[in-house]
Amino acid sequence: MNPLNHLPHALRAALLAACALPAMAVADGGPAMPVRVPQAYTQECASCHLAYPPGMLPSASWQRIMGSLDTHYGTDASLDAATVKQLSDWLRDHAGTGKRVAAAPPQDRITRSAWFERKHRAIEPAVWKLPGVKSAANCAACHAGAEQGRFSDHELRQPAGLTPRQQRAWND
Repeated sequence: MNPLNHLPHALRAALLAACALPAMAVADGGPAMPVRVPQAYTQECASCHLAYPPGMLPSASWQRIMGSLDTHYGTDASLDAATVKQLSDWLRDHAGTGKRVAAAPPQDRITRSAWFERKHRAIEPAVWKLPGVKSAANCAACHAGAEQGRFSDHELRQPAGLTPRQQRAWND
């Protein structure tokens, strides 16, 4: 017996249609991490920082980033040509679209994008400097599902070192 048989036909159809969509990790209704991530992306990129979901930046930003790996935000992150092509193609194919990433952020930094700044506007500058946070680019300091591409407000955790006032503000 099919467990969906008790559901109305329209709801069954919607559920089946949803199952047919490409599987994505949910990222607060915005950019998501594709399920099939090249091993080189997690091996190379996540060795220094979070393997950011490609939907967090527009294609043009990813192409500029991949074209300047020798000076990647002050670090030489050079890769061989074949890996650069593989990752560039994957990032282009999964780059963000829509109003969230309509404009490339300054310096192609996710943390400088309008949507990032809007979502984090209540975070005091001192919080980004806590030892367990270090910078706005350390998503996993507060987002429990960041490594899986999930940035839901429901999975937030307070970083260590918040003052009592900051802890109260966090819960508001």
